[in-house]
Amino acid sequence: MIDPDDLAAFRAAVADARPLPKSGRVHLGGQPPAPRPLQHLADEHAALRESLHGPITLQDRLEGGDEPSYLHTGLASSVLRDLRRSRWVIQDEIDLHGLNREEARTLLAGFLANSLKHGIRCVRVIHGKGLGSPGKQAVLRRLVRGWLMQKSEILAYCQAKPQDGGEGAVIVLLRSQRPAGTR
Repeated sequence: MIDPDDLAAFRAAVADARPLPKSGRVHLGGQPPAPRPLQHLADEHAALRESLHGPITLQDRLEGGDEPSYLHTGLASSVLRDLRRSRWVIQDEIDLHGLNREEARTLLAGFLANSLKHGIRCVRVIHGKGLGSPGKQAVLRRLVRGWLMQKSEILAYCQAKPQDGGEGAVIVLLRSQRPAGTR
């Protein structure tokens, strides 16, 4: 409810107010259209043109553009999809940087056995990108992926996301360890 004293004070204050004269201006109304990001669109078109018509390098031919991954025979593709989407929490990791192939194989086998023993299901294996190797060849990357595919306890693996190591690491899903005495 409005206080009568306030209403009287307002009317006294605006008593001599008069409407403004007409200016003759036309009011178009509405908002102007949003600006178009022309440079962004040009960049997108240039990137698309480059990807479609640019030269294919030897590295592109060797890698084929797909990230390396593995899924144990008989498992649903959703297992690998969930691993790629980080639905599994990485519970432990091992870093094989700087090791020779025998050291890396021995250390990896022990790490996987220990992980299984302690019920760990998802691990990160850091093998490096090969930047410190002769000829910049990622020897451990290729070897680690081969070793993982040979082990029955490995359900799946995929290349790590950039924040988890990218091309220098794989995320591995291990089978669950059955309690002793059950089959």
